[in-house]
Amino acid sequence: MKKIATRIWLLIFTFLMITIVFMYVLTDYLYEQLYVEDTASTMIEVGTKLQTKYVDGPVTDELITDIETYNDYSNLNIFAVRNPRELSACVPFDIDYETLIGPEERKQLLAGKSVQKIGYEPRFDRQLISVVLPLVDQNRLEGIIYIYFPLAKISELASQEVVLLFVSAFVFLLVMSFFVYKGIHHIMRPLNQLQIAVEHMSQGNYETRVLVSSSDEIGKLSSAFNEMAEAIQREDEARKAFLATVSHELRTPISYVKGYSEAIQNGFIAKDQQAETIQLIVREANRMERLTNELLQLARMENEQKEIVLYPIPLAETLREVEQILTHQAQKRGISLQLTVDEALIVEADEVKLKQVFINIIENAINYSYGQSTVEISAVEKDGFAYITVVDFGIGIPQEDLPHVTERFYRVNKARSRSDGGSGLGLSIVEQLLKQLQAKIVIESELEKGTKVSITMPLMEE
Repeated sequence: MKKIATRIWLLIFTFLMITIVFMYVLTDYLYEQLYVEDTASTMIEVGTKLQTKYVDGPVTDELITDIETYNDYSNLNIFAVRNPRELSACVPFDIDYETLIGPEERKQLLAGKSVQKIGYEPRFDRQLISVVLPLVDQNRLEGIIYIYFPLAKISELASQEVVLLFVSAFVFLLVMSFFVYKGIHHIMRPLNQLQIAVEHMSQGNYETRVLVSSSDEIGKLSSAFNEMAEAIQREDEARKAFLATVSHELRTPISYVKGYSEAIQNGFIAKDQQAETIQLIVREANRMERLTNELLQLARMENEQKEIVLYPIPLAETLREVEQILTHQAQKRGISLQLTVDEALIVEADEVKLKQVFINIIENAINYSYGQSTVEISAVEKDGFAYITVVDFGIGIPQEDLPHVTERFYRVNKARSRSDGGSGLGLSIVEQLLKQLQAKIVIESELEKGTKVSITMPLMEE
């Protein structure tokens, strides 16, 4: 598997190769457009001016002499002849006359147009550009002006600067290589740190973090990794705390059941006390069963992927059924339940889950209320939602504990919860159930004055 640095180097190399090819094509284009065309234009311009020396009639020796005299002072090679075959005595190379002036070229010359040709000449070992301009009199080709010039090679054009060019290119390559190396090293450094951090995370070191030194994509990736690491660390700590709490919760009833069972088995408990001891064993077994069921319920809700089916439920009827279920428990503690509900409220929910929510909340209100007090339950419509409140006048919850009361196994008063069999999972289950029912819960409390639990649920749409 190729490293990112290798891929970057390959990408840069590819771009360099593309740049070289592009520069070659551009240089060739500039050579053709600037040098060759400029030379041809110059030759045609000179030939056109020399054409003005010609007057009607045969080409005179005086005209030929004048052009030869001009040739001595020009950097171009210029000759005037009456017959193209006479060029063999003027130019230092062989000329293919049929190619030079064929039928098409003759028509072009008779029309007063010039003929331009470029070809390789072995004598000069380079390309040769030539221009033939006609000397015409009444549609008769009396003679031609022949101009040729050996084209210089690109290497010859840059012969004086070639050393400087190569030195500059080499220095440029060194400088660019240094900056590219530094740039890749700078880009790869946070990625290497991120790779090392991931390896540490895979080994169970969840406290690993990476330094965020930029706000680009790599910086955002590093920030996302840190957030993920924090979340994993919190989950790991919560998992360890959860396992420790579960172990602690189960150890106490198991110890009771095991200890009293062995005492009865070994005859350490008198027969008149065995019934009470068995009742204690049953109580602790029930507590273990309740704790196990609540844990299983939490696990199912957290792993449940599909949404539950919601259907219309008369809220007043459901609350009255819950009131009837808990009335006996409240009377045992000398507490009265006071229900006020709008009969017209219809909510979309799951009846079983909704009842479980109300039972858990009202049961908590009963357990933590003072004797001879009242638990007020009300349900009204508010801004298109059903607004349900459960208010007790009990011991209340300290403000520092309020944000944590829905956490698993969290207890405000550990000693009281232990004595009355509370597991610390009730409100956590309530919160999970309300999420499934698309409802919200708010808990307000004041120490020694009581607690108010408010639930907001969507009403059935008309």
